[in-house]
Amino acid sequence: MSQTMAVETFGLTKRFKTATAVNNIDLAVPQGAICGFLGKNGAGKTTTIKMLTGMKKPTSGEFAIMGKKETFGKGIRAVGYLPDVPGFYGYMTGWEFLDLCARLCNMPENERKSHVDDLLKQVGLDGVKTKISGYSRGMRQRLGIAQALVNSPAVVFMDEPISALDPMGRRDIMEIISSLRGKTSVVLSTHILSDVENICDHIIIIEKGNVVEQGTLAEIKSRFTRQDSVKITFYNQDDCDKFGEQIRQAASGGLNVTDDAMRIIIQSDNITPAEISKLSAKILSNAAMPFKGLHTDAPTLDDIFYEVTK
Repeated sequence: MSQTMAVETFGLTKRFKTATAVNNIDLAVPQGAICGFLGKNGAGKTTTIKMLTGMKKPTSGEFAIMGKKETFGKGIRAVGYLPDVPGFYGYMTGWEFLDLCARLCNMPENERKSHVDDLLKQVGLDGVKTKISGYSRGMRQRLGIAQALVNSPAVVFMDEPISALDPMGRRDIMEIISSLRGKTSVVLSTHILSDVENICDHIIIIEKGNVVEQGTLAEIKSRFTRQDSVKITFYNQDDCDKFGEQIRQAASGGLNVTDDAMRIIIQSDNITPAEISKLSAKILSNAAMPFKGLHTDAPTLDDIFYEVTK
């Protein structure tokens, strides 16, 4: 029996006059997953999310939420949405705002109070009596998440929920999102790939409106195992450049050598990382060249993102 997908698209496309923002994409997000939805600015992430939440009409194609095909203009009850900059009524308290949202979702009066109390506790705002106008950015993001969950959605879309937050605020928001795993499917758009790698179990990468990678993090990494690399970091650019020249000459074209801000990254399809490390150490020793560090590793999500979008 096939697994129910939280989100599926079938040739979903959005064109704006002469520009195609989203181009015939087929996505599949498993039920209960936390999915990192990645792409550079202008790649089509927000446009896709707005189609999937009923805020933009697709030019062509279809999509389904929890196995049910949706139609623009009919209302999508199974989703929640957190925009990149959520808006609130500053004169209200968080409790009053969530109560208003619950009323708009036609929640019965006898259920609203306990539901709003539970949501505020879930996002760490229980007991806060301050008006929203006095909230910090992190508190606003917490309230935004609570608002996105007010209708108990099967799928919640979050567009850049951790942008402009300090490290502590970022960590708190990611912990809240992680707590939704298995209960609510999450589609999370962000540029902070280390956070995605820490909490997401499914990844979609789009570039110029096209899907260039999707699957579990393990599946995607397995497709890039040939790119296990040796990375050498230098104290200055001159040493970095000199080493790059010498390693290219020594390998006679058998290596893929790239320079990334005082760091040399070496990859090969036919020379093992151990052999590359041995050759690199020999060059560094013979030239008495100072360096910060040398290590081998499998590609990170950051490496993969760079490779598929460059």
